[in-house]
Amino acid sequence: MALHVAETVFQHREIVLRDKPTAMLDASPKGSVPILVLSDGTVLDESLDIMKWALPNVDIDVNIVVSIDGSFKFHLDRYKYASRYDDTLKRGDVDLSHRVQAIAALSLLEDRLAKTPFLSGGTLGPNDMASFPFVRQFAAVEPEWWAETDDVTHLQAWLTACIASELFKNIMIKHPIWVENH
Repeated sequence: MALHVAETVFQHREIVLRDKPTAMLDASPKGSVPILVLSDGTVLDESLDIMKWALPNVDIDVNIVVSIDGSFKFHLDRYKYASRYDDTLKRGDVDLSHRVQAIAALSLLEDRLAKTPFLSGGTLGPNDMASFPFVRQFAAVEPEWWAETDDVTHLQAWLTACIASELFKNIMIKHPIWVENH
């Protein structure tokens, strides 16, 4: 989203995470996405770092970043990918105790959205862009539960607005899978 807002020209490489290309792992051995390789060879492999690089003069609320990138992300991973952290679980199982903790970690955002339509205020902005992908990921784990829970009504409305935004529609276009040497 930040690259689009900044009108940054870049080469997009769509990959399948279960079949990570060698070039991706050479650039960033941790093997997560997104990755941005700058023209000088610098590698940015954290969403927030890419956002700060693309939009250097934009203020991002550190409390939101800590809330999302800290305890929420920790619990999101253990909720969504429970079998990675508990070998008694099978792939696709969720850990409901971590769902509860993730919801608790989202309380700062829920409280803020009770006062303004977006985390950045009256319009979608940098705080929303920094948080949106993670909340969207969380909501997608159990969409029926997400739609029915009363714990995050402001976040639900916010997520719906972010998904319906022109910014999101402009970046969420299908790309062919990138194949090395083609």
